[in-house]
Amino acid sequence: MHRRTALGGALTALATAAAGVLVAAAVSTTPAAAAAGGTGTGYLHTSGNKIVDSTGATVRLTGINWFGMETDNKTFHGLWSSNPWRGQLDIMARLGYNTLRIPYSNDALKSGATATGINDFVNPDLIGLSPLQILDKVIDYAGSKGMRVILDRHRPTSAGQSPLWYTSTVSEATWINDWKMLAQRYAGNTTVIGADLHNEPHAEGTNPAATGACWGCGDTARDWRLAAERAGNAILGVQPNWLIFVEGVSCPSGGLSNVWDNDPSNDEDCGWWGGNLSKAGQFPVRLNVANRLVYSPHEYATSVYRQAWFDDPTYPANMPAIWDKYWGYLYKQNIAPIMMGEFGTTLQDPKDKIWLQNLMAYTGTGVNGMSFTYWSWNPNSGDTGGIANDDWTTINQPKQDILTPYLIPPTGGGGTTSPSPTGTPNTSPAPTTPPPPVTGGCTATYKQINSWAGGFQGELTVKNTGTAAVNPWSATWTWPSGVTLASGWNATVTQSGTTVTAAAPAWASSLAAGASVTVGFTANGTAAAPATVKLNGTAC
Repeated sequence: MHRRTALGGALTALATAAAGVLVAAAVSTTPAAAAAGGTGTGYLHTSGNKIVDSTGATVRLTGINWFGMETDNKTFHGLWSSNPWRGQLDIMARLGYNTLRIPYSNDALKSGATATGINDFVNPDLIGLSPLQILDKVIDYAGSKGMRVILDRHRPTSAGQSPLWYTSTVSEATWINDWKMLAQRYAGNTTVIGADLHNEPHAEGTNPAATGACWGCGDTARDWRLAAERAGNAILGVQPNWLIFVEGVSCPSGGLSNVWDNDPSNDEDCGWWGGNLSKAGQFPVRLNVANRLVYSPHEYATSVYRQAWFDDPTYPANMPAIWDKYWGYLYKQNIAPIMMGEFGTTLQDPKDKIWLQNLMAYTGTGVNGMSFTYWSWNPNSGDTGGIANDDWTTINQPKQDILTPYLIPPTGGGGTTSPSPTGTPNTSPAPTTPPPPVTGGCTATYKQINSWAGGFQGELTVKNTGTAAVNPWSATWTWPSGVTLASGWNATVTQSGTTVTAAAPAWASSLAAGASVTVGFTANGTAAAPATVKLNGTAC
């Protein structure tokens, strides 16, 4: 469901509640650095109900959704804020989200598509880029932090969601061809691990005249299970290493129940849009490449729609059986992994806090628990709000506190001069013990990436040409008077007078002999190259 406008499934559910229906609603090819922890090493595959990495180690994806690319903006929301796009990813990683689910519409993939809603002063490096080029940059930076990325075909067009995977203007062929294009674009980049084929297939029309997505009905025009096989196999034909994430439907028949017709055969148990996988055990998705299928249900609280189960006198004790029936059995019977692609709440109703606490407990703790991506990072999600507050920098602590025990942080991190998650600027004092000197020497290479009226963006690459590792490392340089630091990444970057210090982040404190580090930054003032660059006091 698309929560930004509080439309879609929630309104459908309200409209049908009287009938007793329960419904809801430039090419980047650089592989991510091998992550020895949170998200594993290399491409991922499945083994029973687990997701495992290229070494066979179990991986739990504990991620978050960052939406916008499926809307009229055709790129990530929040790029209009005062927090640079890298700063937002920094916070997500620090909070423990190791995976990013990125919704898009096919409109954003069209030639000539234009990204809007970007604060050029804060994000000058995005000026003039296409939606796909911005996606490239987000994927590359997320990968540098050890995060993984799941691409989600959220809407055929930016106008809204659809019950089926195709519409009168966006054909099944377009849907599949665009997926093949994305699979080719990111081939070899292990940051991008898979495709969430279509967001929230759901019922439409009243039974027996169903026109929406069914599961196992055998109608090739409506059977979501068969369509998922066609698209999944087409993608695997291009990129056999990807995981294929398949959501459920709302009503397996593909139509809404009509309790007024006195025909019980037309009445069935329905669930959230995309959340009903009750027929997947009987009618499994069959892929041509083994160990690539992950089922991905959606689950929501009363802030989306007050389902009958929320008012059951046994609530919340009744919920595990409901989750078992719709999708949990797939995990418990070792049929396939579960990656809960969306779940969220405003927490305004006391029942919602209980719901979220119990849902997280149901997924299990530690690396063997079910995977998930929370909805959402965005504070402008109409039905749920976000983990980020309206400033896109500070966080909703009550939500985060419930999720934190289940998060497995990415292997990576890195600081910027953006505010911390609590809104307090990064003003940590420099260590009182000076860093060890370099045994040998260093070289420094500067590249100006962009410039604009009143500022510029650059990258300084420092190489340790010595004979031993430097741990911890720290690079310094000077700028002319009047040039001030705006933001930095890949290190904790601070400025005192005309001297700038890039201190090693905790996740990459050592700089091996012969190794290099690239520190990125934006600055205010007339563009100027770093001068008198030093690595741990040794001039480069």
